[in-house]
Amino acid sequence: MNIEVLLRLLKQHLIWFIVLPLLTAGMAFYATRNEVKTYISYASLYTGLSSGYSITSDQRPSFGDQSASAFDNMLTTLKSKETLLRIGTNLLADHLQLSEPDTLVLGRAGFEDLQQAFPTDWRLILPIYGNVTDLRRAIDSLAKVPTDNPVKQLLLKSELPYSILVIGEKLDATSRKNTNDVMLLEYEANDPAVAQRTLVHAISILNERYSTLKTAETNSVVGYYEDKLKEAKAALDKAEGNLQAFSIQHRVLDYDEEARNVAASREALVGEYNEELMRRNAAKAAMEALRSRMGQQGTIKKVNNDLSEKQRKLAQAEAQLANARAYNQPKPVITRLQTKVKQAEDELKASAQRYDAATTTDESVPQQTISADLLAKTLEYEESAARLEVYQRRISELDNKTSQFSPLGAQLRQLKRDLSVAEKEYFDLLQHVDQSRTKRQDVAGGKLEPLDAPDYPLLPQPSKRLQLIIVGFGVGIFLALLLTALRFWLNKSLNSPEQAERQIGLPMTAIFPTVKKPMVYSRVTRTARTMFEQLFNAINIEIAQSRDKPYPPVLTLFSIRGKQGKSWVAEGLNRLYTDADQRVAYCYPRQSPKERRVYKNGVTLFPYTVRADFMNVTSLEYLIDHDHDFDPSQFDRVVLELPPLISNQIPVYLMKESVLSLLVVDAQSSWGRAEKQLLNLYARVTNQPMLVVLNRVGGDLLQITPPADVKQAPVYRDQTLQPQRYES
Repeated sequence: MNIEVLLRLLKQHLIWFIVLPLLTAGMAFYATRNEVKTYISYASLYTGLSSGYSITSDQRPSFGDQSASAFDNMLTTLKSKETLLRIGTNLLADHLQLSEPDTLVLGRAGFEDLQQAFPTDWRLILPIYGNVTDLRRAIDSLAKVPTDNPVKQLLLKSELPYSILVIGEKLDATSRKNTNDVMLLEYEANDPAVAQRTLVHAISILNERYSTLKTAETNSVVGYYEDKLKEAKAALDKAEGNLQAFSIQHRVLDYDEEARNVAASREALVGEYNEELMRRNAAKAAMEALRSRMGQQGTIKKVNNDLSEKQRKLAQAEAQLANARAYNQPKPVITRLQTKVKQAEDELKASAQRYDAATTTDESVPQQTISADLLAKTLEYEESAARLEVYQRRISELDNKTSQFSPLGAQLRQLKRDLSVAEKEYFDLLQHVDQSRTKRQDVAGGKLEPLDAPDYPLLPQPSKRLQLIIVGFGVGIFLALLLTALRFWLNKSLNSPEQAERQIGLPMTAIFPTVKKPMVYSRVTRTARTMFEQLFNAINIEIAQSRDKPYPPVLTLFSIRGKQGKSWVAEGLNRLYTDADQRVAYCYPRQSPKERRVYKNGVTLFPYTVRADFMNVTSLEYLIDHDHDFDPSQFDRVVLELPPLISNQIPVYLMKESVLSLLVVDAQSSWGRAEKQLLNLYARVTNQPMLVVLNRVGGDLLQITPPADVKQAPVYRDQTLQPQRYES
């Protein structure tokens, strides 16, 4: 849609743009005739959320700006259902205690509304004349019971200032401007006292709930850290107990010092052991040397034993000889005994000689000296062996102690590590507990301080009646635009020449307005005459370019649907041809059996009957009745009007005699899929030039021809533009 079409639509629906805005503005004027005066109370709170100093400020490296989320939390708390319910409860408790209107608490109108809305019997149930705290508790209890009651109606469903819906709608809070710490509050009500007291209760309850919520938040944090601190203290005590039990069990005063002492003692003991081992080995070597020198000691012993044995034998033989002599034994016996004594003496001498040889060394060292040295070395060796045994036992003890200390070291390190971890965790949690307790103390004091207390509004707000009337007028214009757009979008008719060209797909040769008074010379009749002249010129040009058509040329007028104005267009063309001294034959479908051939105003009218074989008609002579004496050679032009194609056949063979086709379309008719298909079929059958005439176009969609461009022709009674009639 271009701007020209838009302006035409606005002009066409101008009455809507006058009536609808006036209607909506009048409705707004009527609806606001009894407008209620409203009062707004203002207050401001200092929050200290952005730049305020707190107890924990010095503990932070910088002030992180978290005020945006804090303001959001505060506004959410203010708009919560519980807060609004408590505000309504406190306000209702204040008003129920009134026995008469009070301009500082509740005006007369509000007092009467409350008296009507709250039954008298319920006043007897509530402790109205007692403590206001008890009254608020009773109202709050009734508001939260599952059954319905007047208190619940007032607080949850009514339109009085106690309803949470009204309070939530009228209570407005602005967080801040730029980065300041001030929150602005305002409340609108029909009573100035209600507006003020509602803000007073809102500030009090907001401060209480916000502090409670923040304190509850810190309490949970403090409780969490305190519980964790108890667990950490128990873990620390357990670690210290394990370390103490380890020291008692293993008798370790200082493990590192004792480990160093054990290592040093073992090293010194190993040194002494090696020295003693060397002394023992030296004594052993000396003993072996002395024993090697005393190799004959066995021989001496043997010789000594032999000497003793010889001495015993000698003594025994002498005893036997003495006894034999004493007892006067025979001489042979005595002789034998004497011989035996003699032999014993000889053997004793030989044994004594061997003994002397054995007891004397090569170095002329007495055997007793070597024996004394050997005895000394033997004693030294035995003493050294005894000391080495003690050293070995001591080294073994130190090795056992070292073996015990090795796993004890790892166990002791683990115990000390557990103790260190427990201590670190304990001190960290202790720090968190201190911080959370400090934060709780900081929050418990509250940060919401009234900067400007709620004021008592003395003057009502300016009336919005004029603004509502202006808005109503704008709504009317919007509705007019909407209806115009809907009518344009939902209208399937061709309506304008531009839309007709887009729908049909052919340019408009002539565009005729709606002519209601053809006898009156006006811009409509002037424009119609101009369009007929343009159409006449286009038809003559097409006829002049036709070479293979018989004479006289046949002009075919057709339409897809009926009531399009073909007859009116044909009459206009016939008038132009008669003005040019052309003989015209006008053939049209018969409307009634009485219609006959007529000659009128220079035009011969030939009605014909649309028969069942209309599609097989090959010539006009066959189409028109024989009694009409139709002779085409007697005419200069033949105008053939076809019946509507939507309900009749297309004369395929007759169309071959036609020079051109003239499609007549009513601008108020629709153009859909059926029309497009019939037009395509007709174009395929005729295969000839086709001109399109758009009829009954609104005057605002036409380009009106100025009077200076039109030569006014004389008006005759029998040659005037007739009112547009429509064929069937």
